[in-house]
Amino acid sequence: MGTLFFMKRLFLLLFLTLLFAVQLCAQDVVNKIKVFPNPAINVINVLGLKNDTNAAITIIDSYGTQVIYHQWDIKRNALNIPVFNLEKGLYLITIQSEHQNVKAKFYKQ
Repeated sequence: MGTLFFMKRLFLLLFLTLLFAVQLCAQDVVNKIKVFPNPAINVINVLGLKNDTNAAITIIDSYGTQVIYHQWDIKRNALNIPVFNLEKGLYLITIQSEHQNVKAKFYKQ
C-alpha cells in the first residue's frame, strides 16, 4: 500500500511539473509578441515574430467572421498590417507559418 501511494504522489508531482513548464513556455511566447498600437486606427504592427516566407495572416472579428486573409513574408521579425478598412471593434489576429502559430487580440478604433 505504501509503494502505491508513493507512485501516485510521484505521478501527480510529475504531471503538475509538466503542466507548469508548458504554461511557462506558452507565456514566454505570448510575452515576446507585441501588437501595437492598440487601439489601432490605420495599421497594426506585430513584433517578435520569426522570419518566414508565406505566413498565413487571418483577422477574425468578434462574431467569428474572417474579415482578412493574406499570405505575407515576415521580414525583420515584424509585420505591418493595414486595418483602415475594418469596422470599429475587437479582432483576433492569427499568424501561422511553418515555424510559429501566434494569436493576439487588438481593438480597431
